[in-house]
Amino acid sequence: MKRTLVSLVLTAALTASMLAGCGASTDSSTSQTTAAGTASTSAATSAETTQANGTAENATSAAAGNSETKTFENNELNIAVFEGGYGEDYWNAIVEAFEKDYPGVTVNMQISPTIADTIQSQIAAGNIPDFLCLNGTSYSIISTLITEKGLMDLTDVFDSQALDSDQTLRDEFTEGILDSSYCSPYGDGKIYQAPITAAPSALIYNKTLFEKYGWELPVTWDDFFALGEKAKEQGIALFTYQGIYPSYLQYFLLPAAESAGGEENFNKLLNYEENSVADSGFQTELDQFQKLVDSGYLMDGTVALNHTQAQQAFLQDEALFIPCGTWIESEMADSPRTDGFEYGMTPAPVENDGDTRYVAVALETMSIPQSAKNPELAKEFLKYLYTDQSAQLFAEKANGVLATKDTAEKVKDTISSSMYNFYSIYNEENVKATVISFAVQAQGSKIDLGAELWNPASDVVNGTMTSTEWGQSIEDAFSQIRSELEAAD
Repeated sequence: MKRTLVSLVLTAALTASMLAGCGASTDSSTSQTTAAGTASTSAATSAETTQANGTAENATSAAAGNSETKTFENNELNIAVFEGGYGEDYWNAIVEAFEKDYPGVTVNMQISPTIADTIQSQIAAGNIPDFLCLNGTSYSIISTLITEKGLMDLTDVFDSQALDSDQTLRDEFTEGILDSSYCSPYGDGKIYQAPITAAPSALIYNKTLFEKYGWELPVTWDDFFALGEKAKEQGIALFTYQGIYPSYLQYFLLPAAESAGGEENFNKLLNYEENSVADSGFQTELDQFQKLVDSGYLMDGTVALNHTQAQQAFLQDEALFIPCGTWIESEMADSPRTDGFEYGMTPAPVENDGDTRYVAVALETMSIPQSAKNPELAKEFLKYLYTDQSAQLFAEKANGVLATKDTAEKVKDTISSSMYNFYSIYNEENVKATVISFAVQAQGSKIDLGAELWNPASDVVNGTMTSTEWGQSIEDAFSQIRSELEAAD
């Protein structure tokens, strides 16, 4: 492996983690360019290049149980990787394993928290890497490539047989992921981004507390509110959220809205269509939120709490549920909690028993540029990343779970029990993944979409706004966004 090693000095101000992982941050409901994972902003101060020995005329492999010997005209693969919350150990290990299983192949890897800065000049010079895993603060490069139709169609990769199973690679993914706007950004049914992680965000709860009282997890809103009465009897609130950062409510109310209104109507909401707040089911869920507040099920003082304060109260069993993602485990790792506390995750309530239960998913993705010099080897490397060997390395080195649907079960003994519990949400009945992404606003838009969507929650809690008025304020914001988009055409 030839690898560019980057020495780093932390800048004074660190970029907030993605998906509200550190409170005041960019959330996935207001941008098409967010992804899961914690990103630290650093400055590259020096670089050195090391190269492993060994090249060959043609590389051959019987990788990951695939008995077919493969040859490649070009044995050199150039890849660029954003080093975010999962670190670099996995990438070092998987590159080493790939080179071992494909004798003669050399992988030149550039990996850094500031990888976008590193490869911008390469792209401008026409030397774009063959394979990109750019997320967090580096995803802007992918956004630009999507706009410029600069990503390669990967549909053939996902329709081909996986390297270590008899099924197609497509069949190894949870429904709703590959056909999401992230993976299929042009709506043409073709895949241009390959998910490496599909982290769920939903309602977090304490499994031990539920076992103590013999409570069942609620499925419908009626179940949810009935549980709220039982919790009241024990002096526990049904629900809290990160009050100062109300965008966390997106993991609660938006999946519920998609269930209530259906996918077609929900997509109207994501595209700011007229009357879409009501038609999508979103107004129904805003009304459910007001019912939650008016019935006394919200933890006292919620609106004044930041993300860690609300999460700390939750860890102390002051509330049964809090909306959050898998990052809560590491973010609150050193925080006190009740004895025997064990994380669990469950979908937002639905209107009727039997309705599809959507779970918001934050994707980190990989792609191959249209102008890649070695797309054949890049595609093989991409498939290799979905093998069981890769899944085990990702679990061991990063406590991470690859995006394939059965991976959590396969690496159960390697990842933390909390992480296993989080990903087990995909195994619940009638669950479907949803990647929620609002359409791009006009450049220079005067509408702060995140603020318009979620800041009124505090007013509803404080009694200065009704849920009906909340919905109308969102419709008014959508109207302005539509006008700005029309003016920009």
